[in-house]
Amino acid sequence: MNAPASPRISVVVPVRNEAGNVGPLVAEIEAACARLGVFEVVYVNDGSTDATEGALVDLMATRPWLRQIRHARSCGQSAAVRSGVRAATAPIVVTIDGDGQNDPAYIPKLVEALDAAGASAGLAAGQRLGRKDTGFKKLQSRIANGVRSRVLRDGTRDTGCGLKALRRDVYLSLPYFDALHRFMPALVRREGYEVVLVDVVDRPRLTGVSNYGFFDRLWVGILDLAGVWWLIRRRRTAPVATEIKAPFGRETP
Repeated sequence: MNAPASPRISVVVPVRNEAGNVGPLVAEIEAACARLGVFEVVYVNDGSTDATEGALVDLMATRPWLRQIRHARSCGQSAAVRSGVRAATAPIVVTIDGDGQNDPAYIPKLVEALDAAGASAGLAAGQRLGRKDTGFKKLQSRIANGVRSRVLRDGTRDTGCGLKALRRDVYLSLPYFDALHRFMPALVRREGYEVVLVDVVDRPRLTGVSNYGFFDRLWVGILDLAGVWWLIRRRRTAPVATEIKAPFGRETP
């Protein structure tokens, strides 16, 4: 009997109290990934207190590619993304928010953009068009993005979009801290990789209320911004290390 094929794509979905969005979003992700070959979907249940766990368990009974990782208590979106990437088994990971505002139809475009850019690219990042948030939240995000872009010069207008395709090994090489997911373009470039930008159209959340996203307020993330600036300033050229083998027929001491 042949072993099941390893997935080419892992889709990581961080969620907290999103029971009403689980079913519709899983169906959309399945439809979007159908032409990408073998895939898996890793939901990270970040300490939900509603029926999120049960909704996922019901779906897992008929979808062998669907997995659930549970945090005993809520640890935040960055921690949930990290748990999902660490649990993923595919070399390419796609992240997507669990509230339905990110349209899974863009998953193939992100994966194709990363593939087309080749091994020199570590990340394909979604850039939202038509934000479906309140005017005040959009203003906060515009200010935060403007300051971040001016300080880090990361060439990215929107780092808050949850839709990203990345190489798993590149992500795991990044320094981890809370709010890491908001600074991935700058940190991926710090590691010497290119970042590809893909426009995606935002949409309203399917049901419920926002559980993540408070980082949009500049004053919450100012210390993180300073920390990332320091990391980038302290980066030095990585050494190219090559092991020299002993000549054939000779033993090393």
